[in-house]
Amino acid sequence: MERSIVHMDLDTFFVSCERLIDSRLNNKPVLIGGTSDRGVVASCSYEARKYGVHSAMPMRMARQLCPEAIVLRGNSGIYTKYSKLVTDVVKESVPLYEKSSIDEFYIDLTGMDKFFGCHQLASELRSKIIRETGLPISFGLSVNKTVSKIATGEAKPNNELKINFGTEKPFLAPLSVRKIPMVGEKTYNSLCDLGIKRIKTVQEMPINMMARVFGKHGASIWKKANGIDNTPVVKYHERKSISTERTFDKDTTDINKLKSIIVAMTENLIYQLRRGDKLTACVTFKIRYSDFQTYTKQKRISYSSSDHSILPVVMELYESLYQRRLLVRLIGVKFSHLVSGGHQINLFEDNDKILSLYQAMDKMRERFGDRAVIRAAGMDAKSISRWNPFNGEPPPLLPNRRR
Repeated sequence: MERSIVHMDLDTFFVSCERLIDSRLNNKPVLIGGTSDRGVVASCSYEARKYGVHSAMPMRMARQLCPEAIVLRGNSGIYTKYSKLVTDVVKESVPLYEKSSIDEFYIDLTGMDKFFGCHQLASELRSKIIRETGLPISFGLSVNKTVSKIATGEAKPNNELKINFGTEKPFLAPLSVRKIPMVGEKTYNSLCDLGIKRIKTVQEMPINMMARVFGKHGASIWKKANGIDNTPVVKYHERKSISTERTFDKDTTDINKLKSIIVAMTENLIYQLRRGDKLTACVTFKIRYSDFQTYTKQKRISYSSSDHSILPVVMELYESLYQRRLLVRLIGVKFSHLVSGGHQINLFEDNDKILSLYQAMDKMRERFGDRAVIRAAGMDAKSISRWNPFNGEPPPLLPNRRR
């Protein structure tokens, strides 16, 4: 059966949310992110993009390009609220959808042509979202995820585009290879060095040549350039929390040991957040004593996946719960109120040096294991590596260390 896949994307989502709150921002260049010169742009309006501003750009550079821009720090709680409103509308309107990020959806309407017409149904859903939330949204409709996502990009801002079956290759041919999903800056530059700037050039190349130059990634690029993508729409299920616990072989009151393990547990769990492009807004600490009395305490925080923001909160909760007169049997850390994002760490942090530091640390961990880079305070503990709690795997656990 010919598939009908819709990709929906909220236009300049963060900016649109801010404009719903303050209409004075309408039709003005707006930057959202770290407000100091060392901050990073998390989102920008189309008015600002005309000056060459884009997401993940240093705020200082963005201000130089667009001096009249209005700079806002942003509010993750507001964006999460509106994202949920849109998700609720999608959930009650379609049979199968996948939420790929805080502002993007894939919807499988295969077979719906028999009843309503897929394009009509997608258009009505888009109108309903705009009517009920006030947020602008665009969509692309085609036979697969790749073509639909590219079509959405061509439809923006606040529009829709249908690519009829059989016209995928002609639609893609004149576009830049940068439009292909998963083609980043490095791959794009490598393609340009080979004289490959348009998708049409890739379409005319043998797949074996692309595979020889770029490996498996090259074969994937060739398939997407030719409109081939059999990836299914995965039913949406958003993980609400991740946690890790440690039960000691022997109950202990060794304060240094406890703190070391807590640091290691927390550091590992924060790394899992960044791996899964997640942010947490609630931190919980758990402690169980030798008499099996268990206590937990939690604290709400600003959305974050940064060590320097979360680790002090965990230690604060530990200090408030720890009773020195009792032996400790178990400790645990939990992050909840999770939201998705397109960046590895919270771009609302005001320090691009910290951004670069965490990215460098995470690259080393991904390559050499999650203990490749650790805090000195957590060296007395061990944690298992390469678990990703956001791809269906069990959450990371900290095993007992036997001396």
